Amino acid sequence: MSGTLYVVGTPIGNLGDLSPRAARCLAEVDFIAAEDTRVSVKLLNHLQIKKPLVSYHEHNRKERGPDIVARLLAGESCALVTDAGMPAISDPGQDLVNECHEAGIPVAAVPGPSAIITALAVSGLNVARFSFEGFLTGNKPKRREHLAMLPAEKKTMVFYEAPHKLAATLRDLADTLGDRRCAIVKELTKIHESVERTTLFAAAEKYNGSEKLKGEYVIIIEEKPEEKEPQGTLADAVREAERFMREDGVSASDAAKRAAKAFGFKKGEIYKQLTEGEKENG
Repeated sequence: MSGTLYVVGTPIGNLGDLSPRAARCLAEVDFIAAEDTRVSVKLLNHLQIKKPLVSYHEHNRKERGPDIVARLLAGESCALVTDAGMPAISDPGQDLVNECHEAGIPVAAVPGPSAIITALAVSGLNVARFSFEGFLTGNKPKRREHLAMLPAEKKTMVFYEAPHKLAATLRDLADTLGDRRCAIVKELTKIHESVERTTLFAAAEKYNGSEKLKGEYVIIIEEKPEEKEPQGTLADAVREAERFMREDGVSASDAAKRAAKAFGFKKGEIYKQLTEGEKENG
């Protein structure tokens, strides 16, 4: 009779978040498959657990997976852990889980902390429906392909990002999606945890690569806003913007913004008409 693969959630920062069931599972299995054994041994030392560890990560999964499956088929039990959070989510552990299912090996979940769900919960944005997009790849063709699909997504989107890639990712997202509301969530459950409510344009301007960043980031981008049906004509909107400028003394940019909100046209369309009119009159 084969053993069982336990998919065990581990803390994303605060060790106090490990569940009693997870601690018991780690103590009772025959061995643990860990993304980075150096990280996992710290957790085991904290729990005063001594257990054989084998590394299982992106670069050795094809060779190590069959070895783990063979041990499970021989009757041993294994806990699969990642460095932080639930394994097999944007993680090579999904391959091991699939191999176990295909081999008829029981797979059991020991739920634990998840950066995705935790970040969504503290963002304060509309997250009733969301799409987890993971990391944007550094491979340029695949990155362009991924980015090209995003504007059609109507749900709130969640991305993971490393500190040294944050600036480039925010710039690409702002260029692709425009100035949507977003939350930049950093170092969840740790001492320097922060939730920054902002917009993509403001975030891209702030995190522009000029400062060396630390920590792990979750980017939450609010759902695509519903496009209003234009009220009246573009000419009506332009005339209203001109009235705002004349009577309230606001700039062309502010006037276009007000008229866009009132009439449902894009600010840029109105602004273009305003500035072209100014050039003709000048």
